[in-house]
Amino acid sequence: MGKIEINNRLNRKIDLKLVKRVAVEFARVYKIEDKEISLAFVGDAEIKKINQAYRGLKEPTDVLSFAGAGDYFGEIIIDYSQIKRQAGKFNHSAKQEMIFILVHGLLHLLGHDDKTEADRLKMIELGQKFICHCERKRSNLTNGKE
Repeated sequence: MGKIEINNRLNRKIDLKLVKRVAVEFARVYKIEDKEISLAFVGDAEIKKINQAYRGLKEPTDVLSFAGAGDYFGEIIIDYSQIKRQAGKFNHSAKQEMIFILVHGLLHLLGHDDKTEADRLKMIELGQKFICHCERKRSNLTNGKE
């Protein structure tokens, strides 16, 4: 990927190397290596404000994606507090949920949407296929081995 800017706005340790590896592999697979992207990890309060401003919803959400133009692919904002809650709800690790939500946000930037149930299921399928690709490739994205 051309440039990846990652901002952790929380007082929590987040595996930013993992985040970068996932984004770089996504860019390679989808042939957008020349694009720039911004990623931010925030908490509930910040994402609530952004969600209300852009979607009219006064609630936290797991991810917001804002498409860019030209060489700027876009911005993804992830609510890490929501990631932790969802990980518990779906009975897997926060790291697994973070990867899934990051990929979901990247798919939004490619133009995929999840406004209908069919579209939501398609995005889930695409995200799972990408993550399985990484595992088959033996990238070992979750433990950092290449």
